[in-house]
Amino acid sequence: MTRIVGISGHVSVPSRTLWLTQQLVDRIALAAGADSQIHSLIDDPADLGRTLERKQASPRLEAVLRDIETCDLLVAVTPVYKGSYAGLFKHLIDLVDMKALTGRPVVVAATGYAERHAGVIDHLMRPLFAFFGAEVMVSGIYAGKADIDEHQQMSPTLQAAVDAAVQQAVRALGRTTS
Repeated sequence: MTRIVGISGHVSVPSRTLWLTQQLVDRIALAAGADSQIHSLIDDPADLGRTLERKQASPRLEAVLRDIETCDLLVAVTPVYKGSYAGLFKHLIDLVDMKALTGRPVVVAATGYAERHAGVIDHLMRPLFAFFGAEVMVSGIYAGKADIDEHQQMSPTLQAAVDAAVQQAVRALGRTTS
């Protein structure tokens, strides 16, 4: 069965980043009839931070890395801190095998407070996954503070971006799993 894996780079609870990850993964999985799994960096940040090389990875972290490397589609979502992706998020991706994501569809998204952080999608997330040879979806998603309200409702702009990403992801899955 087709498998979608989401990575949420959030390090606080509650988390708009985790919420957006769940929305994307759930909607893509439903539309594609796929299984899904979400991994959150907050689950064991100390273990990830102590892992300087892949061979040092704990069994739990190794399982997360294997999920990333073997999924049919990856959804990668990070909060933006000082104009960049979260450090632990990048550290996790640094541990992924360089060839494992070649040709793999990846949906990139980020959450932040300032609209000026929206550039993280095109200037950091796309190049990061392009380095791996992944097929980064055209619709990158940035959710600013005003895009997710206190009742976890999406702004019309965010809703349109999520809908476009879901459609692109489902089409990409159809190409890669047929």
